[in-house]
Parts: sequence; C-alpha cells; structure tokens
Amino acid sequence: MADGDARGLEEQAAAAAEAARELREAAAALAVRRAADEDALRRRAVALDGDLRRLQGSVAALEPAALDKVEEDLERAKLAILDSDVAAFLPNKGNGKFLKKFVGPVNVRIARKEDKLKVKDEYNNYRDRAAYMFLLFPSILLLLRWWVWDGCLPALAVQMYQAWLLFLYTSFALRENVLLVNGSDIRPWWIYHHYLAMLMALVSLTWEIKGQPDCSSKQKGVQLFLRWAIMQGIAMHLQNRYQRQRLRTRIALGKAKRMDVVAGETAGVEGQLLLLYPVLFVLQGFEAYVGVLLLQTAWHGLTSEWQVAVCGILLVVMAVGNFVNTVETLVLKLRFKAKMKRTKPRQDPGQAGPNRPHQN
Repeated sequence: MADGDARGLEEQAAAAAEAARELREAAAALAVRRAADEDALRRRAVALDGDLRRLQGSVAALEPAALDKVEEDLERAKLAILDSDVAAFLPNKGNGKFLKKFVGPVNVRIARKEDKLKVKDEYNNYRDRAAYMFLLFPSILLLLRWWVWDGCLPALAVQMYQAWLLFLYTSFALRENVLLVNGSDIRPWWIYHHYLAMLMALVSLTWEIKGQPDCSSKQKGVQLFLRWAIMQGIAMHLQNRYQRQRLRTRIALGKAKRMDVVAGETAGVEGQLLLLYPVLFVLQGFEAYVGVLLLQTAWHGLTSEWQVAVCGILLVVMAVGNFVNTVETLVLKLRFKAKMKRTKPRQDPGQAGPNRPHQN
C-alpha cells in the first residue's frame, strides 16, 4: 500500500474516532438534560397527585349542589394525569410477588402510552381467543366421548385440557399483573380468582381419570366440569363484548382511562345487562353445584383421591367470590344510574315532551 493511501486511512480513522467521541459526549449531555427534565416533571407530577388526593379527601364537607361538580373536575384532572404520558413520572407500584416469581425484579412498567395501549389490546385479543377455546375444547371432548370413545373420556385427553387450563390461567394472571403495573383498573378479586384457578388446574393434573367399568359414574365430575367450561366460554364472549362497548363510551365521556380493561361502576346497556347478569349468576350457581358434588363424592367415600375434595373446595370458593363481586358491580351500576338521574339537568319543556326517553 502506498504511503499516501496509508496516511489517508489514518486520517479517516482518526476522524472517525473523533466523531465517535463527540457523539458520545453529545449523547451523554442529552441524557443529563433529559434526566434533569424528567426529574422536574416527576416532582411536578407527584406534587399535583398529592394535591388531588388532598382535595378528594376534603370534598365531603361541601354542599350536595357543589359536590358533584367538584368531584367531576377532580376526576377529570386525575384522568388527565393517569391517561397520558404523565403517568410514567408517578411512583412505580412495583411488580408484586407473583410477577417477581416469574420475571424477577425487572421493571415491566412501559414509558410510552402507545406501547401500553398495545399491551392492553393484545390482552383483549387474548381474552377473545381464550373464549373461543373455552367453547371448542370441552365441546370437542364431550362430542368425541360419545362418537369415538364409547362414553368414556381417555385420561390423556382430559389431562391435555387441564394442562391448557393451567397455561391459560397463568398467562391471564401474568398479563393482568403487567397491566396493573401500567395503570389498568382491574378488580383484585379477578386476579386472585385466576390464582385459585391455576391451583385447581395444577391439582387436577394429578387426579387419576378412571375408565371402565362404570365409566359414566366415575367421570361424572369431569363431565359436569366440561359442561361448566362451555358455559364459561359463552359468558366470556358476552363479557368481552359488553365491557368493550361500555369502556369505549366511558373513555369518550372522560370517565375512564384508555388503559382500563373493565367497567365497574358504569350504567350498562339494558338489553345486554338483562342477558349478561342472568348468564353469570347461572354460571356461578352451576360452578358451586359442581364443587358441592365433588365434596359429596369425597365425603361419602366414593373416591379416595384427595384431589376431589381440594377441587371441590376451590370451585365453591371461586363461585362465592364471583357471585359477591358480580353483585357488588351490579350495585355500583345501579348507584351510578341513580346519581346520573339526580344530576341530569332538567330539560326545557319547550324542547322535549314529558314522555321523551333519556338517551344514555
């Protein structure tokens, strides 16, 4: 290589090294400025959040006429913070024990709002797919039981279904814990419910599935559980459709955050509520019935497996917890409707007749 070419390469290498040094210093300076700006925003966000909490604790002394207006303003201010990028500057809730068991002390809080919404949308899509599987998987097992397996479910097929349930409820719990860390509003019971369902699926994997003779009697609990799972799939479809429709309305009205995945206190569409809640109550009653049936089987000594008693207890506990939380949600909806009727401004008699229905 000629001396001129060598000197040219040396100069280019030195220039590249100098450019890399300058770029590194610029990036470091930018990081320092960004950290200072984020720290300033964090102090402002924490101070404003504290002011809102203090004001919310003082509104009880107001007159009823002014109370609703002040509460509405405070709620909108709170949503403006929580439903924007400002939420990233508030103190982190932490992962929680369950999440730490799976991912360790890794921070799963997402900074950008768009990325948070992608996580929520994926959770909703996953619920939709799970609802279809809740319908298809047990339906196929029950149909094959009559058409192929001569009325007797094989142990491998049932255990595959139970393994899928364990995977499903574990993934539900993980996704919901991540959503909680990122600001979603999820009732604690529904996450605890998935913990109990995980335990039941794990216990049922060790449950011996007995065959002939008298297969129909020995597998009665399994057959009832599969029928309950089909009803669960129907209820999940109704819940997904109802909650998503109501959540879009609440977000448009400024009553909910875009990261919320459930609607706890809103007034629902009457036709959907009249269909959804009876289905939920029937499902919970059937779940309790299957649990009691398993407990009776264990109590009368018809089976010696301890898994029967444990699954029966878990089913009853989940049914009672689901019923209590469903009733609480319904009561909140009715209270919210009553509040809306009290605060609804009176219409001008010249603009609307006395029998004109109110449009929610």
